[in-house]
Amino acid sequence: MPTQEAQSRQLDGLMNLVEVTCRLAAQHDLDDVLGTVTTGACAALDCERASLFLYDAATTELFTRIVTELEIEEIRFPADRGVAGWVARSGGLANIQDPHADERWNPSFDRQTGFRTRNILAAPLRSVRDGRMVGVLQLLNKRAGGFESFDERLVEAFAAHAATALERAQLLEEARQHQELRLAVEMGRSIQASFLPQTLPAVPGYSLAAWWQPAESVSGDYYDAVFLPDGRLGLVVADVSGHGVGPSLLMASLRAMLRAVTREISDPGPILARLAKALYPDLQDSRFVTLLLGALDPVCHEFEFANAGHGPALHFSRRTGGIAALDATEMPLGVVEDLDPGSVQRLSLDPGDALLIGTDGAFELRNEDDEMFGIERLERLIVEHSHRPASDVLNAMRAAIAAFNPREHPPDDVTVLVVKRDAGPS
Repeated sequence: MPTQEAQSRQLDGLMNLVEVTCRLAAQHDLDDVLGTVTTGACAALDCERASLFLYDAATTELFTRIVTELEIEEIRFPADRGVAGWVARSGGLANIQDPHADERWNPSFDRQTGFRTRNILAAPLRSVRDGRMVGVLQLLNKRAGGFESFDERLVEAFAAHAATALERAQLLEEARQHQELRLAVEMGRSIQASFLPQTLPAVPGYSLAAWWQPAESVSGDYYDAVFLPDGRLGLVVADVSGHGVGPSLLMASLRAMLRAVTREISDPGPILARLAKALYPDLQDSRFVTLLLGALDPVCHEFEFANAGHGPALHFSRRTGGIAALDATEMPLGVVEDLDPGSVQRLSLDPGDALLIGTDGAFELRNEDDEMFGIERLERLIVEHSHRPASDVLNAMRAAIAAFNPREHPPDDVTVLVVKRDAGPS
């Protein structure tokens, strides 16, 4: 039968547990939760020190997040060492009255700090959802003698409440971080989308339409339309290898450089050579950029272009009904530093002709049967809708691609620019 003094201490401990439980219900910050549990358990069991070790599954280590007193900045050790490590491995409770005689005890921390451990009580923290190890609550040096069976039940109650509160706090923190990441990604996509033309320029006798669809929230694809110093309309479609944040940053650099160079130079060949030299130092680790840059003359109805290994790039001839590729005039940017500024091609655009300049995501996507969409489908769509304006041609392509691969996001970035010369009176 416990003495009156012992009963009083037990009642104080239980009241402390109730108080800690109430406080935990209102706390969501991880450090607040850990601090409340650690200081509450230390007070409830009348100990000199308490430590709450968290378990790092990635490194199989235990480390201190909160302690009541600590002479060193952090305690971190493999989970196969010490009393706390034994508790983490076995999942059992440890009540050690004489640590110096127990082989599980690791005296190194006493040596480092000058603290003397007289007795230890440690309990595991396990996930309520799946039972995985979360941490260990360890108490040192009960002031009134050694730890008793009531103390064991009390520390187990603290550990159970701590595990629940800890898991709730971690889930809330993960949700907060996920929300922040989602907002950051959405902001990145919004910023990147602002780099693209909000509307394509009106060109007498022509219709233009573009589609940009990133595989992720940001993209390495880029298209643009800028008026050149000689009055022609500069059109560009580019594809930075890969997709995601890295290529999107390179895309932003490419856009800035292009906008700067096209204020001074009108000819596609020299523009491409200038871009290649400027971007070469940034295109490391096997990165490269394919790019087609063209100058549309709506008066002479000519399209002069330099093509750095880019495709698909197609020319539909209304007169013949055939489709020809706009072949590469140079290697992709990043392969070599210097390109020949004279490597260009020219073609005439007759009434009803169309240009399609896209990225490989427009034809390399595969359906559930692993069948590739293919350039041939793009060509058939151009021919089938060749009598319609550029926006109708593009909408037909988008519908066909969506039907072919109905996933919300394509596996690769997709960009398509369609330029159509009006057919004129029939």
